[in-house]
Amino acid sequence: MEAGLAELLASYHLRTEAEKGEAVADVEGLPDRYRAEILDPGTVFADAVVLVALSGDTAVGCLVVTAPIGGRSEVKRLWTDPAFRSQGIASGLVSAALAHSAESGVSTVRLSVWKWRAGAIALYERLGFTVAESWDERDQLVCMERAV
Repeated sequence: MEAGLAELLASYHLRTEAEKGEAVADVEGLPDRYRAEILDPGTVFADAVVLVALSGDTAVGCLVVTAPIGGRSEVKRLWTDPAFRSQGIASGLVSAALAHSAESGVSTVRLSVWKWRAGAIALYERLGFTVAESWDERDQLVCMERAV
């Protein structure tokens, strides 16, 4: 399972860096913090809940829900293998994250998404997220949240 998660995280980070105009050839070229997630997700996400969608024994999607702080959790690293897109995997992962957050007593779930990821933004809007005031200094990030 962790190997499949590592592959999904690697695809996510390599694609994101390319979209930001900072393409790297492989995982070794990624910033240290991203490489750490790929090499040891169990340690990096020890306080979070990591959801993995499977097709048979193959990991095809992932999402991380951070531990609650002040009644809030954050959704991070939503990724579906491109070969498995348009099958409801991402919406299923987000819905599971929202259900987990509700069970954990979280009042708000938030996330940030690059503004060029129009499909992801549309998905989040369909699932009830709305644009919020930014809590992240990085340019081109859209911050969104929704009550649980």
